[in-house]
Parts: sequence; structure tokens; C-alpha cells
Amino acid sequence: MKSFSGLRLLAPRIELRPLVAGDEPALFSIFSDREVMRYWSTVPWQSMDFAERFVRTDIDAMARGEHLRLGIVRREDDALLGMCTLFDFVEACRRCQVGYGLARSAWGKGYVHEALVQLLDYGFAELSLNRVEADIDPRNGRSARSLQRLGFRKEGHLRERWIVDGEVSDSELYGLLLSDWNGRSAS
Repeated sequence: MKSFSGLRLLAPRIELRPLVAGDEPALFSIFSDREVMRYWSTVPWQSMDFAERFVRTDIDAMARGEHLRLGIVRREDDALLGMCTLFDFVEACRRCQVGYGLARSAWGKGYVHEALVQLLDYGFAELSLNRVEADIDPRNGRSARSLQRLGFRKEGHLRERWIVDGEVSDSELYGLLLSDWNGRSAS
């Protein structure tokens, strides 16, 4: 996989860019919020040290092309609102997973949709992906609606897949094919 270090994608209201030193306070504020992390497969971030390690590790992983994680930055004020990721690449199958998280103050404003349109366009066009998968908690209706709006189809339900901080939860699996994306974009 190629390096993603300098990648920038523009949408009408947001820019997607790699995480950089200095993003740690905003990331910690977002991902230490229990409501933001309610349906994630990990507990809320516990310390600024975690955010600092996360950014350092991410910068190196992006340089090696291990995953593609971009900060979602509002263009009007340069505020970091969250991040979106393509990860777990299976090159032989031209497949990966998508993930995303957004500050609670930015929920319901269409930022995730804008970000994922850019990220998926890049993944299908530039990385030659054939399939993108998403694994969400079935209780997360907002995320399900976001995925469906993008053309993802629910393909499965896995019972008691995650145990996070003692709470057991199921997973719903969604998939989006290149042919689905092209059909959506053409209409």
C-alpha cells in the first residue's frame, strides 16, 4: 500500500487531512465523550497520553500505508470535528473496512456524509477497491441511516460479537460494492 501522509480531500464544508501533532486536545475531547463512544468497540479514551500516542502511531502507520485515517476538519474555522478511516485492507480481494467518529456537537449536520462521500470516492477510484465493509452496533440508528444513505446494504447480524467494559453487544454488517457506488453516483 502506498503512503497516505500528504493526502487531502476537499468537500464543500470540510477538508479531510491526516492527523498531525496538535490535534490531540480536540481528539481527546471527542473520543473521551461517553456518548460519542457509546457504540464503539473500545472504551472512551482515558487520558491525553492516549491521544498523544494515538497521533504519533497514526502518523507512522499512514506513512507506511497501513490504513487511511483522515481528520474531518470544518473549513470555515479549521475545527477538527472527528475522523474517518479505511482500514483492514485485503489487497488480493480489493476490500477494506470503514470507520468514523464525530464530535457530538457536530452530529446531525451532514458532516459524516460529506466526509464518507470523499473517502469512498478516493477508495474506489484511487485504491481500486471493490468492496467496503462496515461493522456497527445495531442500536446505532444514526450510523445505520448514514451507511444506507451512501448505498451500503445490511448483510448480516452477529450476536454478542463485542464485550466492551463488561457490556455485551451485537454487530450488524454492511457492505458497499464498487458497482453499488457507481450506480449511486450515476443517478
